[in-house]
Amino acid sequence: MALTGTGSYVPRNIRLVIRRSAIAASVVGVVAAVVLVLMGQAMWAVFVLIGLGLGVANLVMVQRAASMYAARAGTGKKGFAIGAFGRLAIISVIGVGCAFLFRPAGIGVIVGVAVFQFIAAIVAALPITREVRTW
Repeated sequence: MALTGTGSYVPRNIRLVIRRSAIAASVVGVVAAVVLVLMGQAMWAVFVLIGLGLGVANLVMVQRAASMYAARAGTGKKGFAIGAFGRLAIISVIGVGCAFLFRPAGIGVIVGVAVFQFIAAIVAALPITREVRTW
């Protein structure tokens, strides 16, 4: 049984999705950073890595919030929604702030978050497609 810091159970498949997403994002980040540095765009590499890191952090926080919500048997929908809005607002402010303050390389934060969301969607969908194929 896996426990988060809140004392609630987190299913193994969810932990695997988070771990695999973080590993895939790390690999993509290293490859992107190497390519961008070789192209002379080191600042783009830094901002893309920051965006990927924000994506990983968001996924971990979503998992924790969902496990706390489940532990309370679905009560506190308002708090769950406010937490989701707050996370998205913070990530958006960081992304847009970097995009404006460090033009044009700062856009890399938004690119990094978008790439991470794509990675996380693919990683989460793979077990489902395997399951569907066995039907």
